[in-house]
Amino acid sequence: MQGHPIDLDSGETKINGDYPILKSFLAGSFSGTFSTILFQPLDLVKTRLQSRINAPIGSPKNGMLGTVAHIVRKENIFGLWKGMTPSITRVIPGVGLYFSSLHWLRHSFNLEEPLTALQAISLGITARSMSGALLIPITVVKTRFESGVYKYNSISEALTLIYKQEGIKGLSSGLVPTLLRDAPYSGLYLMFYTQLKNAAASTGATNNSSTSVHFSCGILAGILASIVTQPPDVIKTKMQLYPNEFHGICHATFFIYKKYGILGYFKGIIPRMLRRTLMTTMAWTVYEQVTKQIGLK
Repeated sequence: MQGHPIDLDSGETKINGDYPILKSFLAGSFSGTFSTILFQPLDLVKTRLQSRINAPIGSPKNGMLGTVAHIVRKENIFGLWKGMTPSITRVIPGVGLYFSSLHWLRHSFNLEEPLTALQAISLGITARSMSGALLIPITVVKTRFESGVYKYNSISEALTLIYKQEGIKGLSSGLVPTLLRDAPYSGLYLMFYTQLKNAAASTGATNNSSTSVHFSCGILAGILASIVTQPPDVIKTKMQLYPNEFHGICHATFFIYKKYGILGYFKGIIPRMLRRTLMTTMAWTVYEQVTKQIGLK
């Protein structure tokens, strides 16, 4: 692949090996699949909490544990993994596209490690925007599967029905708040993650236990990024579940504030923060280790 020549004098292979973008895609998909399966229940609970359009905040049934108990009682324990198929369908290409886009962007602009804060946040936002926009139809289907409001039998049936009943607008509903959630999250996460990792490296911590350091940095970065991007997540869920109720991002934003106040923008924050933090942390930790094994680092 052009841009990474072989050093004939030393006999070393290409810096990043053959097909670095493909390797980044596969490593990202591999890392995202495990974390998605493990933490799907948290995403389901978050969606259920946000989907209750008429439930007053503070009511007992609005709690995280109460929601889990209700799902298990009504749908059995496997009900917590409802929506797994569209989640996996979205994550395998989505995380793969994200990591391969990061790799491509970093090398296209000749950005060397360690990245600055501005470089990290710019790369994260750009890479996530690219993958998020491409996969918005699957995101819509995933949200509806998890909500319990819709009774689709398959992804193909859901895509067909949404297109017939709502057109392209239905398949792309919530695109703006999705990007306002995912792009800043990824940018902020990557910025916090790289800065924390650089700080750890300066102390020599990565010499002894790089995996635990990567995991710890990921946890802190995920918590900070999740809190900042929670409001767009609530708006996105409302728009994708009730397209006839909300006619735009402004309408949804004002409706949530009028009905629930400021706290309405943080419904489902605990399960989302747990899931996004643990999932992203695990994905990055696995990605870091896999890329080392396949010669990308």
